[in-house]
Amino acid sequence: MENSKIIIGYIIYLPIVIILTIYISKMLFKNGRIFMIDIFKGKEDIALATNKLFEIGFYLINIGFALYIMEIYYHKHSEMSYQTLMEILSKKIGGFTIYLGIMLFLNLFLFFRGRGISRKTLMKPNQQ
Repeated sequence: MENSKIIIGYIIYLPIVIILTIYISKMLFKNGRIFMIDIFKGKEDIALATNKLFEIGFYLINIGFALYIMEIYYHKHSEMSYQTLMEILSKKIGGFTIYLGIMLFLNLFLFFRGRGISRKTLMKPNQQ
């Protein structure tokens, strides 16, 4: 019976983390498009291509990490209860959500940093 509860846990866990990853990625890179165009000084084709590559990397890293931490551990001698399963899932999904938030802010930091560097290089020729 314990194995069937673990399988139920995986059936709940996987769609949630994949949907969360897709949602966060779509929001981040839809809105990051503007930053990329600004960073690449209006060269829309290279900005959009770079943005798409970052999006693919975001998917690979985050879904890969979600799969890496997927294993559900239960070492007690008694049978796993549904309450225990829900507590394990809340820790896994909550931890993954915190990780996604950190990745989101890391990407925002990189967008703002790239934008700042782009603006500095744009200003230098005007100052000379």
